[in-house]
Amino acid sequence: MKNLLLICLFLFTGLHLSAQDKDGHRERIKALKTAYITEGLSLSSKDAQKFWPIYNEFEEKRRNLYRREHADIDDLQCISEEKAENMLQEYVNIEREDYLLQKKFFSDLRRIFTAKQIIQLKKVEDEFNRKLIKEYRERHSKNNQS
Repeated sequence: MKNLLLICLFLFTGLHLSAQDKDGHRERIKALKTAYITEGLSLSSKDAQKFWPIYNEFEEKRRNLYRREHADIDDLQCISEEKAENMLQEYVNIEREDYLLQKKFFSDLRRIFTAKQIIQLKKVEDEFNRKLIKEYRERHSKNNQS
């Protein structure tokens, strides 16, 4: 628990230091998330070697789905109804792919973790994301007050 608190402190101070460099910022968040999850799950080095390739592949595929879903629309008024229909179908396809991806992810994790450990992973990820959002909001409100 003590180490977890140190990681949190590191997370919040580290985010501020790298705020100017977007790519560096993302990499720093990824490194902090890795440390946070490793600590939160109490991963042994053996489990970590099995877990991280599965997790990183899952995260990359989800990031690609997110990019597809959030593709820029130049001007909504200028697209045809047919294009809008195609976009709606793409959204449905993305949701289906995301469901199948998560299903495979959980199946892959079941080879190395118990169901309780997978639930713990979800809990730890949610905690990390809440702390990240809280930190962002605090910094954003500070900047707006200045």
